[in-house]
Amino acid sequence: MRNLDALPVKPKQEKEIKKWLEESSQDTFRFAVRLNDTKELIGYAELNGILWPHRTSWITIAIAEESKWGRGYGKEAIQCLICYAFMELNLHKLQLTVFSYNTRAVSIYESLGFKREGSFREFLERDGRRHDMYLYGLLKREWKM
Repeated sequence: MRNLDALPVKPKQEKEIKKWLEESSQDTFRFAVRLNDTKELIGYAELNGILWPHRTSWITIAIAEESKWGRGYGKEAIQCLICYAFMELNLHKLQLTVFSYNTRAVSIYESLGFKREGSFREFLERDGRRHDMYLYGLLKREWKM
């Protein structure tokens, strides 16, 4: 949770998660991230805040269990989401934010072609230290399929 949200970590009750999953709007596309072999649910990925007239969207991903980190699941999920956004939804730009201490995510986003567009300096405090929040963007023409 500390990689996903700037708010203090607060475990969610099952009913809160179900409500969140059921909430749907025309500006959000949410997908489960599952393992191919066991179908185990390990996270989610979504496009949200879509501004249809401008063809822009925010992108979010979370791989829940630390034991599943560093295995390429997140990168593969993001690649699928990017393809869906640009090829199916005909979006022009994807954007995201990431905390500076989440170096694994920064590395993945940059390897997929996202460009750092800005920084919210000393945006949050964790464990007594201040951290920046980076803004990244990817234009359809920059995307390497």
